[in-house]
Amino acid sequence: MRTRSRFRMSASRPWTLPALVAAAVATALLTTVPHGGPDRTGRAGPAGDVAAAAEPQGKARPDAHDVVLAVHGGAGSALHRDRTTPEQEKAYRDGLADAVRAGQKVLDRGGDSVSAVEAAVRSLEDNPLFNAGKGAVFTEDAGHELDASIMRGSDLKAGAVAGVRSVRNPISAARLVMEKSRHVMLAGEGADDFAARNGLPTVTQDYYWTQRRWDSLMDAKRAAAGSASRSDNGSGPAKASLADEQAKGTVGAVARDQKRNLAAATSTGGMTNKMSGRIGDSPIIGAGTYAKNGTVAASATGDGEIFIRGAATATISNLMEFGGKDVATAAYEVLIERLPKLGGSGGVIALDGKGTFDAPHSSEGLLHAYLTKDGKIVTKIFADETPPNS
Repeated sequence: MRTRSRFRMSASRPWTLPALVAAAVATALLTTVPHGGPDRTGRAGPAGDVAAAAEPQGKARPDAHDVVLAVHGGAGSALHRDRTTPEQEKAYRDGLADAVRAGQKVLDRGGDSVSAVEAAVRSLEDNPLFNAGKGAVFTEDAGHELDASIMRGSDLKAGAVAGVRSVRNPISAARLVMEKSRHVMLAGEGADDFAARNGLPTVTQDYYWTQRRWDSLMDAKRAAAGSASRSDNGSGPAKASLADEQAKGTVGAVARDQKRNLAAATSTGGMTNKMSGRIGDSPIIGAGTYAKNGTVAASATGDGEIFIRGAATATISNLMEFGGKDVATAAYEVLIERLPKLGGSGGVIALDGKGTFDAPHSSEGLLHAYLTKDGKIVTKIFADETPPNS
C-alpha cells in the first residue's frame, strides 16, 4: 500500500500565504550570491575541468565539435567575475560538471542517450542552485509546480509532466510517461499519482523550499505591489513582476550515444510568482525540448511563452531538415533573429548527430557545460565566457 506524501497546498492557501508573506516581508532578505570576489579571468575550473576562456561568438558559429553531451543551468543574468566569490564560482562549475559526469557515466558504459540526459538532469534537479527540483521557484501562492519533458530522437517518442507538486525528480516522471503510458503529457495530481504508482520517490512541498527562492518571491511581490501603487496614483502603468534573475533558470541536457542516437531533456520550476497552473515551454515538445536523429537535440531556456509561440526547438530541427541549414545557423536564426521579435529572450543548447554543438542566446548569459569525446569538460558561467549573440 502506498502512502501519499503530497502536501496539498489548496487546503492551506487561504491562511498560509498571508502569514508567510507578512513574516518574510518584515525581515531583511538574504542572498546566496556573494559579492566582492576578485577577478579571476582564465582561472581553471574545479577538479581539473576547463574554465572556458572568453571568446567572442561570431554569427552562427558552432561553439564546439566532437561533443557527446551538454547541459545548461538556465538563461538570464550571468555571473560576473567581480561580484562572484571563489566559493560561488566553484559551486556553479561543480554543479554543471557533476551533471555532465552523471551523463558521462551512462555513456561510458554503453548506455543510451535518453538515459544519459535523464541522469544529467536529475543531478541538476537535486542541486538547489538551479531552478528545477530542489531549487524550484515559488508560485504566487507560495507553492511549487514543476514541469519536465524528455524526447528520444530515434523514433520521436516523448514524455512530459506539468504542474507536478510531489515528484522529487520530474524528469524521471517524464520518462515514465514516455515509456509506460500511451500519452505524451500528464499534468497535476494525475501526473503525481502516476509517478508514485510507478515507484518514483515522492516528497512534500517543503522539500523544494530554499531561502534564496523565498527571497526572490518576496522581491517579486514587493515589485508588483509598487507597480500597482504607482498605477493607482496615476504615475505609471502597473507591471506584473513575474520574474527575477533566476526566472529563466530552467535546466536541460542533450546527448548523442555510441549509436549516434540523439536525446534531449528539460526541467524547470517555472517563473517566480507565476500564477498557479501556469505551464511554460519546458514540458512542451517542440517548444522547450526536441530531439530527432538526422537534425538536432535541443533544450531551451528563457521566456517560456515566447518559446511556445515560436515553437523554438522544433523550428531549429525544421530549418535543418527542410531548409538545409547547419545546427549553428538554424539555432542562431531561431534564438537571435526570430524569438526576440516576439518579445522574448533566452538560450538553447543544440547538438547534432556529428557532435557539432552550439549554445546561442539573446539573454545576458547562459550557464552551460559540455563534454567532448576525448573526455574534456568545459564549463561556462561568466558573462565574458558566454557573450550574447547579436
